[in-house]
Amino acid sequence: MTTAPSSRRIDETVLFPEAIPPVSPTRTRGPYCEAVENDRVALLVPGSQAYVDAVLRMLTAGVFPIPLDPRLTPAERERILAGLDPTAVVRTTQELAALVAPLPEPGLPLGRPMHCTSGTTGVPKGVYSGLLTPQDAEALVAEERALWGFSRDDVNLVLSPLYHSAPLRFAMGTILAGGRIVIPGPFDPATVTAVIEAERPTTMFCVPTHLQRLLAHWDEHGTPDLSCFRLVAHAGAPCPTELKHRLIDAFPPGSTWEFYGSTEGQFTACRSEEWLERPGTVGRARPGRTLSTDPDGTIWCTVPSFARFTYYGAPEKTAAAWRSTPEGPAFTVGDLGRIDEDGYLYLDGRREDLVISGGVNVYPTEVEQVLGTCPGVADVAVYGRDDPQWGQRVCAAVVVTGAGASEETLRAFAREQLAPPKRPKEYVFWAELPRTLTGKVRRDQLRAQS
Repeated sequence: MTTAPSSRRIDETVLFPEAIPPVSPTRTRGPYCEAVENDRVALLVPGSQAYVDAVLRMLTAGVFPIPLDPRLTPAERERILAGLDPTAVVRTTQELAALVAPLPEPGLPLGRPMHCTSGTTGVPKGVYSGLLTPQDAEALVAEERALWGFSRDDVNLVLSPLYHSAPLRFAMGTILAGGRIVIPGPFDPATVTAVIEAERPTTMFCVPTHLQRLLAHWDEHGTPDLSCFRLVAHAGAPCPTELKHRLIDAFPPGSTWEFYGSTEGQFTACRSEEWLERPGTVGRARPGRTLSTDPDGTIWCTVPSFARFTYYGAPEKTAAAWRSTPEGPAFTVGDLGRIDEDGYLYLDGRREDLVISGGVNVYPTEVEQVLGTCPGVADVAVYGRDDPQWGQRVCAAVVVTGAGASEETLRAFAREQLAPPKRPKEYVFWAELPRTLTGKVRRDQLRAQS
């Protein structure tokens, strides 16, 4: 199950065997202009039924939506959009309606939304599928439908913001199969419970934090009738063992799943019954994929042609993420793990230094770059600590100069410059940060001594 590292990288002509779909030239256009094939449209509006409809209309027309958190600060928006060259930026629901009005009704998506992911450098990257052939487009929809069983009878309960890839993917898959979606709004356990009782959803994607808050609410107020669910899938962060057992006990037998994936692509899927037999696994490779690991544990995954990607405008990062294997092009996101003799994957670590708080990826370098500009800050390092509610909480170790910056000052600065998931929940002041001989911060020591 293990392959040796390969020095042979692959270029975009291998990922897109026909020809790399042409990228429309960058141009500044108002959102009321009609979008055309290969355009990239940044979406900075809250999720809704109309939002999902608009995403499907764009993809049907070969236009690539770029879903973004509408809570991003102006500085964050500028930093992210600079590398994506959007042909339009949509900031209101009215602008969104006007932009998609001339587009066709939702049909076969000719690509995937261009979701953004950050690396350890803190520089956001757009994950770009390119225009798919009709055959690949049909295969992409068929794969999700075959795995998750989407049908016209489904009611998908949307708990996470739709600018994230997984909830948007589940919502689109449901609608394309003829089902419907229910969006309760910002997550609130009481509201979600009422929606379950009223709407009787059949499917739900969630992160462990959702489960923790729902079960705590039900412990206090009573558990609703959950027999309507045929599929409850969780991902986004490690699920504590006790919480996993409570999930299995609460929902109908055979309905609960875990999957492992990233913004770039999906690796595995795992029924909870498999997890009970092999505690800690995240499952085996999804159909059409193969998994392998390097001697250092780096996980690689081959995917079908319709699931390949490049990092938009970053060929060097694309080349670093892919390599050729006997089974075909394989990609990695830098996660570490091991594969047993039956092909089950166990994760040993997420991307270096990544903090996953409430299912949201927070990259320390990005937060450090922002906090480092706060007056009075001489040095800063961001790291994660275990948190019973959020999985991990974002913490900052700070070295100040002179009178320096107070905790109150840092919190106010973070509110202005960072979206809520990225704001440190804990500040610890150090005289000097622990570093290796090569200058790297010892985040393990920060966690141990804070």
